[in-house]
Amino acid sequence: MNILRRAFLGLSVALLLAATSIPLSAADAPVLKRIIEKSEIRIGMSGDQAPLNAKNRSGSLFGFEVDVAAVIADAMGVRLTLVEKPFPQLLPALKSGEVDIVMSGVTITAERGVDFKFVGPYMFSGKSILTKSNILARAEDPNDINSSTVKLVALADSTSQEFAELNLPEAPLTTTEDYASAVKLLLDDKVDAMVADMPICILSVLRHPGRGLTTLPAPLNIEPIGVVVPSNDPQLASLIENYLNALDGTDILPRLREKWFEDASWVTSLP
Repeated sequence: MNILRRAFLGLSVALLLAATSIPLSAADAPVLKRIIEKSEIRIGMSGDQAPLNAKNRSGSLFGFEVDVAAVIADAMGVRLTLVEKPFPQLLPALKSGEVDIVMSGVTITAERGVDFKFVGPYMFSGKSILTKSNILARAEDPNDINSSTVKLVALADSTSQEFAELNLPEAPLTTTEDYASAVKLLLDDKVDAMVADMPICILSVLRHPGRGLTTLPAPLNIEPIGVVVPSNDPQLASLIENYLNALDGTDILPRLREKWFEDASWVTSLP
């Protein structure tokens, strides 16, 4: 991150000056005011969504979203605190004020937009399946998987669960609190496939060589991934949107995408 931070330093200073010069009121910037007053931004992540965010062998969080979060905190001139919670608990934590924003592979949906504001997208993903079945791995359409004989697992309260319930209603579905538990069910032959974002499926194949895992060659759909911000703080949303636009404009986001999605050398850092 040192090279990225140096490259972004001048831009960070300019954006910080612009942000702190905006008159803030409790009505339109309550979270941003707290961030500035405490000199800290609390960002929620699940810690089990590599390459977006995961724990390395020393127990520290790392990944694409961790790098982006660090640059955002640097740009704001505040301390970064990563709050690790199971995925189903992240949005409730944002609603209760336990975290300031969430960056954890959260798909931008209309339903979530009722209670929260999204910034981005900063990347695109899509639903796939992880399976041991060569027949299921050839699926090109949800109808190829939608069968009462195919047992599925997905992350609870995720768009993967929603996707399975909507597009695969005939397939029995189990949900888990984290991906590790879901993959274990598959490895133990308790389910036939895990429905998840494609990067998670690809990573699971890499992490379990020789276990017969495979995934689809292309996702079943396309989903935008964004930063989740409290709906009552439009100034914080606007500020983070400016940061993401600046990151794209300085080629930092593309470089981070290349680092985490095209170079698999980081996989050896996983426990």
